Amino acid sequence: DLSVMHDNSQAIRLYQKLGFERVPVFALKHKNPHNEPLFTSGNVGENLNPYARIIIREAQKRGIYIEILDSEGGYFELSFGGRSIVCRESLSELTTAIAMSRCDDKATTHRVLQQAGLQVPAQIRVEKEQQALAFLEKHEAVVVKPARGEQGAGISVDVRDADSLSSAMAEARGVCNTIILEEFARGDDLRIVVIGEEVVAAAIRKPAQVIGNGTDTVRTLIEKQSRRRAAATGGESSIPVDRETLRCVAEAGYTLDSVLPESEQLVVRKTANLHTGGTIHDVTARLHPTLRKAAIDAARAIDIPVTGLDFIVPAVDGPDYVIIEANERPGLANHEPRPTAERFIDLLFPQTAVR
Repeated sequence: DLSVMHDNSQAIRLYQKLGFERVPVFALKHKNPHNEPLFTSGNVGENLNPYARIIIREAQKRGIYIEILDSEGGYFELSFGGRSIVCRESLSELTTAIAMSRCDDKATTHRVLQQAGLQVPAQIRVEKEQQALAFLEKHEAVVVKPARGEQGAGISVDVRDADSLSSAMAEARGVCNTIILEEFARGDDLRIVVIGEEVVAAAIRKPAQVIGNGTDTVRTLIEKQSRRRAAATGGESSIPVDRETLRCVAEAGYTLDSVLPESEQLVVRKTANLHTGGTIHDVTARLHPTLRKAAIDAARAIDIPVTGLDFIVPAVDGPDYVIIEANERPGLANHEPRPTAERFIDLLFPQTAVR
């Protein structure tokens, strides 16, 4: 004997041709990885971005009720066992307004982490241009960033001269009136995701780059790579051709109309942000215990249950680091197959956790 779904007419016709007879009995299906789609509605949250959908998929697996509150804004509500929590991607009602404000203002983040005894780069809030020039002269290379903003907007990395500094500050001012200058720290850009005081994932983020083929211009190579990144991330990642991209290309001795020699690599952004074409590479298993502890201590200092902490490190398996930012809404989908969504739902609804 065998069983099929009552509305699977094609399968029923096939089995009847093979000599099977229909009998008036019902079969009770238990959910397992093979028939899970029968128990969930596959189109819930289909209009949300990948960072929300990964959470919704995990909630569906556990029988948690999902209501999409604002598809355009990315808001949804999860309900289970008399408890309801509104989320916007990995930001939930469990994150307080105080914790969120500490992440929102990069100068505040810097002070909180520094007071907690964690390693941070030198930083100033720019009041006058002369102050900025003096900071550049002291540190030789700086990072210019808006005090508030996300997805790498308005950030210029490895600024080394007065003209570039002036342009970078104008770029940052377009995002936020308050500008921060930070000592440029050399090393790899490391994102560590902490959920419920546990390090769940760690990844090195690399800035956008193109590889020459001896035929295409830099502009064409950027356009092609941007389309590939957009296709690979559901439209979440692309390389903007803005002042920062033009600066990086010019510093390498090229223009957008230059033909890049075959096999030559050109870094076209110095910020390793995924939204501006960067790539991500998992290093969770190699993470040094000191970095793991620093990430947990930073989350505790900010008093935030879910966060993505941005480190600059010489090596992921070494103890040296500086922390440059904290994100209150880290993209959990960027770290698959690490169990980021699973630990997030564990935090919200611990009674559904299976370890």
